[in-house]
Amino acid sequence: MALRKFLKLSAIASALVLAGCGGGDININTGNGNDGNNGGGTPPPPTSSCPSFATQGSALAGVTTPVCEITGTITSDITLTADRAWALSGKVTIGNDNANSATLTIQPGTKVFGKSGADYLVIARGSKIQAVGTATNPIIMTSVNDMLGLSDDESTGEWGGLVLLGKAPSNKCDQAALATCQVEAEGEAGPYGGADPEDNSGALKYLQVRYAGFEVIPDNELNGITFFGVGRGTSVEYIQVHNNVDDGVEFFGGTVDVKYVVLTGNRDDSLDWADGWTGRAQHILIRHNPNNTKANRGIEADNQSGNFTATPISRPRVSNVTIIGNNFDGDEDSEGILLRAGTSAELYNFIVTGPQGMGECFEINSTETANFANSGDLVFRNSIIDCAEPFKDIEDDAGNVTFNARTWFEAQPNNLVGDALLGGYMPAPNSPALGNGYNVSNNVDGWFDVVNYIGAFDGTNDWTKGWTVSLHQNDGVNLTSCPTGTTEVASLTGRLNCQLTGDILTNVTLAAGADYVLNGRVRIGNDNKSNATLTIQPGVHIFGKSGADFLVITRGSKIDANGTAANPIVMTSVQDMIGSPTTSGQWGGLVLLGNAPSNKCDQSNLANCQIEAEGEAGPYGGANWEDNSGKLNYVVVKHAGFEVIPDNELNGITFFGVGSQTQCSNIQVHQNVDDGVEFFGGSVSCKNVVLTANGDDSLDWADGWRGNMQFVLVKHAADDAKANRGIEADNQSGSFGALPVSNPIVANMTIIGNNFDGDDDSEGILLRAGTNAKLHNFIITGPDGMGECLEIESDESRNLAATGELQLTHSVIACAEPFKGEVSATTTVEQWFMAQEGNSVAANQAAVLNGIFTINTTTPKAMSQVNSFFEDVDFIGAVKEGSDWTAGWTVGLDD
Repeated sequence: MALRKFLKLSAIASALVLAGCGGGDININTGNGNDGNNGGGTPPPPTSSCPSFATQGSALAGVTTPVCEITGTITSDITLTADRAWALSGKVTIGNDNANSATLTIQPGTKVFGKSGADYLVIARGSKIQAVGTATNPIIMTSVNDMLGLSDDESTGEWGGLVLLGKAPSNKCDQAALATCQVEAEGEAGPYGGADPEDNSGALKYLQVRYAGFEVIPDNELNGITFFGVGRGTSVEYIQVHNNVDDGVEFFGGTVDVKYVVLTGNRDDSLDWADGWTGRAQHILIRHNPNNTKANRGIEADNQSGNFTATPISRPRVSNVTIIGNNFDGDEDSEGILLRAGTSAELYNFIVTGPQGMGECFEINSTETANFANSGDLVFRNSIIDCAEPFKDIEDDAGNVTFNARTWFEAQPNNLVGDALLGGYMPAPNSPALGNGYNVSNNVDGWFDVVNYIGAFDGTNDWTKGWTVSLHQNDGVNLTSCPTGTTEVASLTGRLNCQLTGDILTNVTLAAGADYVLNGRVRIGNDNKSNATLTIQPGVHIFGKSGADFLVITRGSKIDANGTAANPIVMTSVQDMIGSPTTSGQWGGLVLLGNAPSNKCDQSNLANCQIEAEGEAGPYGGANWEDNSGKLNYVVVKHAGFEVIPDNELNGITFFGVGSQTQCSNIQVHQNVDDGVEFFGGSVSCKNVVLTANGDDSLDWADGWRGNMQFVLVKHAADDAKANRGIEADNQSGSFGALPVSNPIVANMTIIGNNFDGDDDSEGILLRAGTNAKLHNFIITGPDGMGECLEIESDESRNLAATGELQLTHSVIACAEPFKGEVSATTTVEQWFMAQEGNSVAANQAAVLNGIFTINTTTPKAMSQVNSFFEDVDFIGAVKEGSDWTAGWTVGLDD
């Protein structure tokens, strides 16, 4: 870090020398330093293009507009125009405190910058700022480093920030003498507070504040934007604070309202309130730095740190917030929401989520705030917490839980602990966030926009585009060097190629902007030793050059592959990358090895279980049903399944003993030689799964898998190429009665076969070898040449069906050859199926599907009654027209 800062300072100095500055410090003031006497007379005064309230500054390298500097206290109305770059010198204050008030107007597209850390802008009580940009021309407040092109994702604290001082109440004021209140603001910005909740400090709109937060006085960093006692007459919408040292936005008392707020990469808390803030907020995106740099809480909320019961109590109304943490682990981790120090609040339509290493996502840690929760004064409803460490309780000195955060949260109306189904920050079309929001506008307060969704986004409209920084920076960007842990190799794809090889024992991030090459078996970690995390950014492509190239996540290590619908992560073959003909088996595949149980383990000694995975991938199995192997989201695996050792092809994605804390959603396996996805024991669950044109079984399980799945689409190859079963399910092939018995719950699955006729035909479901299962809301169909659509093959599985343990309900079979075999001597599979609740048969594929979309009107089973992983929908099968979660990121569905 120190070296990088030194290099930056050197670069600044060089840039300024080239621009005509006399050294590494910026000399914005006008004096030209010319000792010439113009023929012996007095040198002529310099010509300035700056207005009278500013002085001429020297040009900056790469900045085409003139530079004008402002300093001190400004007591008349001024306008900063977009045809100048405006430098702050020290503390720049607009107006005196309730005297000589002035208005600072900033035109759209204008850039204001601090030359050093101690430069910051203050709007005094009684004065105003009118900083109103546009979506195409936002106003930018930033650092000189940024102006020179030297700031990056790690830059922070390069100037002070923006401070608004208002005359609205604070609970630090004497409530009996509000009119004379004077609370001193942080950073020696000036006094604030008063008796006017309607106070007006101006307007902020389409404004970015970047790289701020310098420690302007010892132990006192500024926030990006600080609202001290600011009133609701102030208009604030479409603002962003990016990479601030301290908090992104903080409210100290006041009543100001905000809408459309983006807080990215801030090193402390992103949104903070204290001292009696009672404003309103809606449409807020908080994202900690994806590079896992320092971050603390998405929201940190207090009443008053010195007096938890001070009045007025902090009690804002906040709706439609998405918080995405990162893996930062330090003295203070990346976390979600902390409510403390006596605050109350009304919180509606929140999503709190993040990667596996994120800290707790919701915590209340003061008795006063817990009392508000228990009394109903604190509201938190219609919200989703999707985190590996979702809650933290209050405990007394003896370790007894005095407030159980999870129990309280789940008891509030329409809250969910589970998968939010996000791609980046946007909800997938079948996300539980869509359609389940609370209408705060109609039910609570008309200031709020009418919404029916949870989180900051409706799944369609991305209101951050066009005016924000960082969120969309990887679109079309190419790296110039390979990330640490990879090696540059000759490019096969026309852009930078970075190779992964051997066993990787440290954390590696595959950044967007390069293509990544697998060289042989690449393993992350070393079987519960030297554990590592492989992070893969959205839009990254990873490819194998030959069939023996495959990727393994070993026990104890993790993969964090979190793509988006617009930028899925793709694992494929070199042929696919270079546009050559593609087929199955052109590389190996993806393997996850976990510490969860398998019925191949010695059940009396699970902790020492070591089962060797197929393909010599490594050992798996253990005693931890809740083991965590990371996250797969918007990941596409194509053209894999090579026979890495004789008679042993890899599946597209194989889950060996993978535990329930692993997150799996929006995945596709396309054109694999062997199975699409296979589960060997474990308890991992997956949503939104697409399995297309795979050569053997599309979904396979064995050896005691006990996970869940919902929304699974299987489509055999449209050209009638080789295919076998939509589902092939076993308990254990060598011991049909082995424990624990395979018993997954699978809902909302569509299986579409084809006409392939070989040693193994295209078929629907085969349940065998002692497996159990709970299957609901299925559609099984295909063309007339498809083989049987439902078969139960072993006595053990038949007995489970006959006794009602094995279930298939609320489903439709529409096949020319619908059933095969019997459940008992007196009951055929057909009779068993038709006796299950809500089942029927249909004439053919056209009677149940329009393409991949369900048109059959069978009433589905309400899956939320089964367990919290599932959500209720109004259709059977995988996909409903108008809610196509496959759109935009999958392949092979249009064939």
